[in-house]
Amino acid sequence: LSDGASPVTLPTDSSHSGSIRKGCDPFAQTQRSKLQHRRARINQQINKEMRMRAGAENLFRATTNNKVKETVALELSFVNSNLQLLKEELEELNSNMEVYQTDSDAISVPMIPLGLKETKEVDFTVPIQNFHILNVHYKLTSSYYRRHIKLLYVVCQAMRTPSRSQAGLELLMEYYNQLYYLDQRFFSSHRNLGVHFHWYDSLTGVPSSQRALAFEKGSVLFNIGALHTQIGARQDRAATAGIDKAVDAFQRAAGAFNYLKENFSNAPSLDMSALSLSMLVRLMVAQVQECVFERITITTRDTKFTSQLQLAQEAAQVSDVYSLVHQTMTQPLMKDYVPFSWASMVQVKSEHFRALSHYYAAAALCDHTVSFDGEECDKESDKAFLKFYVNIASGQTLSQILQDPEKRRKLGKAHLRRAVMRHEEAMRVHSLCKILRKMDILQDVLCQTHKRSLEKYLELDREDDFDETAEAPEIQAHTQQKPDITPPSFTTVQVSDIFQRLGPLSVFCSRAHWGPPRVIRLQKREGGMGLTLRGDSPVLVAGVVPGGCAEEAGLREGDYIVAVDGQDCKWAKHGEVVLMLTSSSDREVEISVVTL
Repeated sequence: LSDGASPVTLPTDSSHSGSIRKGCDPFAQTQRSKLQHRRARINQQINKEMRMRAGAENLFRATTNNKVKETVALELSFVNSNLQLLKEELEELNSNMEVYQTDSDAISVPMIPLGLKETKEVDFTVPIQNFHILNVHYKLTSSYYRRHIKLLYVVCQAMRTPSRSQAGLELLMEYYNQLYYLDQRFFSSHRNLGVHFHWYDSLTGVPSSQRALAFEKGSVLFNIGALHTQIGARQDRAATAGIDKAVDAFQRAAGAFNYLKENFSNAPSLDMSALSLSMLVRLMVAQVQECVFERITITTRDTKFTSQLQLAQEAAQVSDVYSLVHQTMTQPLMKDYVPFSWASMVQVKSEHFRALSHYYAAAALCDHTVSFDGEECDKESDKAFLKFYVNIASGQTLSQILQDPEKRRKLGKAHLRRAVMRHEEAMRVHSLCKILRKMDILQDVLCQTHKRSLEKYLELDREDDFDETAEAPEIQAHTQQKPDITPPSFTTVQVSDIFQRLGPLSVFCSRAHWGPPRVIRLQKREGGMGLTLRGDSPVLVAGVVPGGCAEEAGLREGDYIVAVDGQDCKWAKHGEVVLMLTSSSDREVEISVVTL
């Protein structure tokens, strides 16, 4: 996995310490380990059955013995049956929609959250300490940095089990930011540290492994997006405050997945492929649009004609975006990867909200009387009519329909007829998915809205309505608030470089090469030290006076001063180093320097 993102300069803050970090939920590890073990077992069985099926199919094609063919065909039927059962069992494990829903008693359509990628334990002690990077590259004693390595290990362990909260997000972001420093300090293209990063696919549990640190960074960023989806799904959307939190969470999830798609490539796992990430971005945007519709239904207190039309267009917008998500999920490469319950849920929502759009259109036409005063108002009404529908039959205007109660009734009834049909299609798709059938709250929503549309249709139905053949026009989708994709802000969680004492990254990084530190004993003279200094952190020897004491002592132009009289000054400013050199009462100053 290659990282195309430019480095981010991160602000510093004091690091945490302790075995249990804030934002970490260590008790979740047991359940996740059990889940991953079951996933691994099922995947092994699926691979075994796939090999058996491939062998049986080859034998069936190769043999000419009819008796053998019958035996092989029977065996193939057993294998295919076992495969189907195993895939259903795996899908049930991977479909975690109901797990992360809100505990509120309010009836609302469930959202689709994403499970976290699991990972194996990574111990950087071996590459940093045992491989002598500190000793060889930085010319330092590795034992001096044992506490720092331990602190890195604690952060790495904690991020494996983040809590489903803002603190958990901050923990993941802290580790992600530390990986930037780690990459700069110890990883380079010419050095193999021997570290393998193991991560499991969030949907299938299939393991992947790479030695590139970018894979670790990408997987952590994926989990940041996934955790946002879980936080968004658990919000109580019965009130505007919960809806706003859900909107923010899903927009941030979309931003994380979109950033991952644009800045990382060559992902070894399918959940981080460009096609999968595009699907996830669209799914998050669709869920934001659904929340926008829910907010409007709560905040729209009046039942005016225009308000009902707005609800109809908002519902049509939600239906359209979910339809686009469903198209993405059913593409050839994604169809066998995305859980069937996800694709079913998205299709159910597309049909459900299309039905709602027709219901609100019927409510606007049949429950409200609109008066028109003058020709100018008629023109405005016609204009509004053209915006409300995708197309309209010729010879009709909004004023003609609305001023005629019978025409309003018939058009409203046509909308309700389409609403009932869409509701029934949503219920049919829902009934075909075993996992969705277990979600009682979803079934309640579908049944209640279907019953409401059917009752209203029966209210408008008359015995003499035999000549109704016209279909209701398609409603033009429109929204008052388009979803935003909020990119991740890496500076919101301020961290300090754990290995900051190694020195500024501009010089003391894995990509720089310098010789061993040289100790210079500089004799002070009345005419000065014979050198010119420049810059800060670390201070650079910009020049030496020919024949001066600095040149005689062995200082060279381009040397970096890292210590004065044994006192580390890698992070010291120009004035501080000058003061250290001149304030010593001794005639001799000991200076440690390195040269790139």
